Amino acid sequence: MRHYTQDDEKQVVDLWNRTCIFDPIDTRKFRRQAILDENFDVNLSWVAVAEGRIVGFIYGTRRKFPYLERGLEPERGWINVLFVECEYQHRGIGSKLLENCEKALKKAGSKNIILGSYSPNYFFPGIDAENYSAAVGFFEKHGYVSKEEHYSMGKNLHGYQIPKDTLQKQKEAEKKGYKFIGFQYVYALELLEFLKCEFGGGWKRNALLAMQKEVAEDVILLVLDNNNKICGFCMRAIDGNPMRFGPIGVAESARNAGIGSILLDIQCYEMCKKGIYRMYFITTDELGKRYYERHGLQVFRNFLSYEKCI
Repeated sequence: MRHYTQDDEKQVVDLWNRTCIFDPIDTRKFRRQAILDENFDVNLSWVAVAEGRIVGFIYGTRRKFPYLERGLEPERGWINVLFVECEYQHRGIGSKLLENCEKALKKAGSKNIILGSYSPNYFFPGIDAENYSAAVGFFEKHGYVSKEEHYSMGKNLHGYQIPKDTLQKQKEAEKKGYKFIGFQYVYALELLEFLKCEFGGGWKRNALLAMQKEVAEDVILLVLDNNNKICGFCMRAIDGNPMRFGPIGVAESARNAGIGSILLDIQCYEMCKKGIYRMYFITTDELGKRYYERHGLQVFRNFLSYEKCI
């Protein structure tokens, strides 16, 4: 066992693809979401070496820099990923890697460890119990407790058309003064404040990055009320993948008026017009699942969140 070094990169990525077979990754994504994350710390990352090659890897995180309104979250730590070469499993390697990381997190002040779900650069929102059933038993054996279930959902957009009842609802909403528009930079500051107040800093950050990269006009839709104030928002491609949908939200004062459903269908149509024939998002809860099922989305993956007090 030793700490990760940059020379390990190729072996770690190759091992990832041999073990986390439902989540293949390339070097660029590994760098972007792990090594180049501002909180990456080699003291929380280990490799296991046997017969001159890497056979195990773990990557943990604590915040060194504040994350929006969440701050440093000083009592929290994360296990981002852990995997061991198949023929070396059941030899205690994974347990030792986990023990090393947990001890380091505890020494640094963490009192609670979460599997995955590290914002903003998580690889997994929890454990996929169907595709990684052995991981469930492994982490539960080491004291991790399951919490909420999360769902990844998606929808085919080939030949997509806005449903007639949605078009009718849009006309009725527009008669009440609502406007459904693409993002314009004249609304930039208002949008950032709207997102921060209504949904939190994470949503603000997504929109801010889109503006900085000068893609906001392509990926963000807005709803204005009868006073020309923003009351609804939807975007896509928050990680650069054009198919990734969301987040989507409506101001508390305008909810239960069907605005969000109209916005969802408009965004799907805009994606189809651009030649994007699949939309998906990574995680929603049970309530969100029922909502999206009514709009024709299907669950393609389930995740269980896990935590441990140390």
